[in-house]
Amino acid sequence: MNSEELKKRFKVFALRIIKLSDRLPHDLTGQTIAKQIISSGTSPGANYRSACLRKSDRDFLNKLKIVEEELDETLYWLELIIEAGLLKPALLDDLIKENQELLKIIVSSIKTMKQKMNQGKS
Repeated sequence: MNSEELKKRFKVFALRIIKLSDRLPHDLTGQTIAKQIISSGTSPGANYRSACLRKSDRDFLNKLKIVEEELDETLYWLELIIEAGLLKPALLDDLIKENQELLKIIVSSIKTMKQKMNQGKS
């Protein structure tokens, strides 16, 4: 998967998160979580795009770490939505799977970049 394909995938993920937030209850709990998950769920795509404009390998790595953190936070909110009974788990299964796949891609990219940077030190 190239960077343009991954950018598109992150954008689709963000749009799905936005649509999910509209399905949350319109009470204090639902709306508080909606704001949190919109923030964490749209951030990975923006940060990945920023990473692709890197000024250095270190800058790229730091941005990827932010993407990793935001994806992990989004997974937390998705799990909380299920465990709090705010939405049926079946509605979130595909979104959770995509979150986990994106997280694996980013973790793999972080490992690759660290190896590249370590080889450059030799």
